Amino acid sequence: MRVFVTGGTGHSGSYIIAELIAAGHEVTGLARSDEAASAVSALGAKVRRGDIEDLDGLKEAAADSDGVIHVAFRRDLLPSGGIDAVTAVEFEQVAAFGEALAGTGKPLVTAGSIGSPGEGLGRPATEDDPVLPGGAEHKGTLRFRNAVEGAVLGLAERGVRSSVVRLPLIAHSTTDTAGFLPGLIAVAKEKGVVGYPGDGANLWVAVHIRDAASLFRLALEKSPAGKAWHAVQDEGIPFRKIAEAIGSRLDLPVVSIPADVLMLPGYFGSLAYPVTMSLPASNFLTRRTLGWEPTQPNLFADLDNGHYFSAS
Repeated sequence: MRVFVTGGTGHSGSYIIAELIAAGHEVTGLARSDEAASAVSALGAKVRRGDIEDLDGLKEAAADSDGVIHVAFRRDLLPSGGIDAVTAVEFEQVAAFGEALAGTGKPLVTAGSIGSPGEGLGRPATEDDPVLPGGAEHKGTLRFRNAVEGAVLGLAERGVRSSVVRLPLIAHSTTDTAGFLPGLIAVAKEKGVVGYPGDGANLWVAVHIRDAASLFRLALEKSPAGKAWHAVQDEGIPFRKIAEAIGSRLDLPVVSIPADVLMLPGYFGSLAYPVTMSLPASNFLTRRTLGWEPTQPNLFADLDNGHYFSAS
């Protein structure tokens, strides 16, 4: 299959390209700069020079392919325009792909959030749980992911074999330098303690990014239209255990942080809201339907590898 990939030089995208090529697909990666073009080439993919803002270029690339995996994210817009600016751009990109692929039955796979069905379900979220509306009551990346995920899944009604791979807050690997886990470790080093909210019983899920990449490939190859899949290795890990694992490796005390302190400006920064969330999720339907089986080290094994704690 000839696959067009956006975001191919990012954390997830680079593993996705490698996974696709290993499976025999012909991959073309979008590259805005010479540096990005070199990185895409080094992965073994063809290079399409262009910018994610060039909607006509995206349409052309999608029309020329047998399928699209879209994981580009305009993080650079956050400081000036916030999540609303990111969302507006993402909607345009999804609409462009939808226009190019409408009626073809070709696959479009994008990244979503494991939190899109929301909290408080009383059970792990399943792949069949619908995405909540992306309204103002939803904060941060969840608001963005919800709105865009809904738009992607809606393309199934237009003859696109669209699907979403819902990713957890922690997608770990030896090349993870800007995700939630490095952020938590950085806060711990700065504060001299590893904090967790309340009793720390709120549940997080995690996945090795290489396993997530294999799920993107399987969704491209096998997913029915309008489906969401869960890239999670465990249904839920108490946040306190994650904090304890970080603390033991940094030799720092692990303490409960009261809610009023947790939300103080600057204490946890942008992580203040996410660390309070509880988002258990099942991967049963993903395994059964797509045959996905995680094979990489789990979160605690990856922490044991030491790369997250090397001197900088």
